[in-house]
Order: sequence, then C-alpha cells, then structure tokens
Amino acid sequence: MGQYKNEQEAAAAGVYVSKVRSFVKREGRLTRGQAKALEDHWPTMGIEYTGEPIDLTEVFGRDAPVVLEIGFGMGKSLVEMAANAPEQNFIGIEVHRPGVGAALAEAGERGLTNLRVMEHDAVEVLKHMLPPGSLSRLQLYFPDPWHKKRHHKRRIVQPEFVETVRTRLTMGGHFHMATDWENYAQHMAEVMNQAEGYTNTAESGDYVPRPEYRPITKFEVRGQKLGHGVWDLIYERNA
Repeated sequence: MGQYKNEQEAAAAGVYVSKVRSFVKREGRLTRGQAKALEDHWPTMGIEYTGEPIDLTEVFGRDAPVVLEIGFGMGKSLVEMAANAPEQNFIGIEVHRPGVGAALAEAGERGLTNLRVMEHDAVEVLKHMLPPGSLSRLQLYFPDPWHKKRHHKRRIVQPEFVETVRTRLTMGGHFHMATDWENYAQHMAEVMNQAEGYTNTAESGDYVPRPEYRPITKFEVRGQKLGHGVWDLIYERNA
C-alpha cells in the first residue's frame, strides 16, 4: 500500500490493493438444472451480499439456532444436515456457482424451508453481514489445504479469521473444522490452541470423532478405503 495507512485510504485515492484470498473463484459451467434452480429458488433461498448486517430471524421467519457452513461444494452434505435438523436454521456460503445451483436444486426437491445460501467471500459475509453472537455453529469442512508451503498464508484458518469466527458464535457455540490433510489439521490445531476465547472439546489430544450430524461423503469413504485419514476439530467459544 506504500504511503497509504490502510485499504480505505488507498481506495479513496483510487489505488487498487490486492488481497490474499483463501479461495479461487471458479465460475464453472451451469447445467440446465442448476440454472433453473437458481432462477426458481434464489428469490426465496438466496441471500444477496449487501455489506450490511442482516436480521436472521427475519431472513428465516423464525427464531432458531443458526448453523453456517463455509464452502459447501455441491451442497449434498449441507442439504442433508438441514433436512435432518428441521429445528435449526442453516446458511451455506459457496463461491462456485454450479455448487450453489446444485444445492438449491436438491433443497428445492426436498422442500426445505430452513436453508439459505450465499455466493460471496465468506470472510466479508462474517465481518459485515452476520451480527455478533448470531451463530450456534460454524462449519468449515475440507477447505483448500494450499499444501505448498509458500501458499500456507492462503489457508483460511488464521488468527484473524478465528477471532472473527469467535465473535460471531454464541457463547458455548462451536467452530467445527474437518480436513483430510494431516498437515492442515496440525496447522488448524496450532492456530486454535493459541487463540483466546476457545476450548478444545476433544477428550484427549486435538481431534474428535466425526459427530453424527456431519454426513460422511463418498469422497471420504473412498479415501478411507485407500488408507487416507480425516481429522475433525471442534472448539467451543468460552469468552
């Protein structure tokens, strides 16, 4: 940024500041079904990014615990969780438009009313649209591991991010991560164990067994047959 103290000053001066992203924007090609689902269901299930705080009770038409998932892929697990827990409200954030369309298609087929989706940078949504203390659980399943050492700075689990997550969780709310990269699991544990305001829910060590509410995917089953591991970490907000 040179002579500018922050991004706001640079922007005011008309200078573009490159941001380190934890994801790669992938438009992809929509199938007819995905395009139709976006057209049919986005008006009722989609949340547009506005940069302004939203009233989640108004968004869902009821007051219920809210679970947020970042990076839901094609949405199968997210839709299944929402279907299995009708007493909870679910929000999914995904930057891959075909995934958003696929999730809306399946949610529409199941007639779900407790699921909303967004297509935007999750960090910006957390910071600007979700009120403090509004989430009962935040789910981050199989995020991009950025396995090359020079790319580790792009990993979404970093001190600033986990502090933002903490402020958005209710007291006693959970931050649940899962990864199939042991190195990333170790990184997650290292960052979280140093973060203030969290307690690791593991009975021993850093990792917990996969909770029943997280569906096991075909990808996981295939990986397990090949001897690959999956690590779940659940931390509870305590301050």
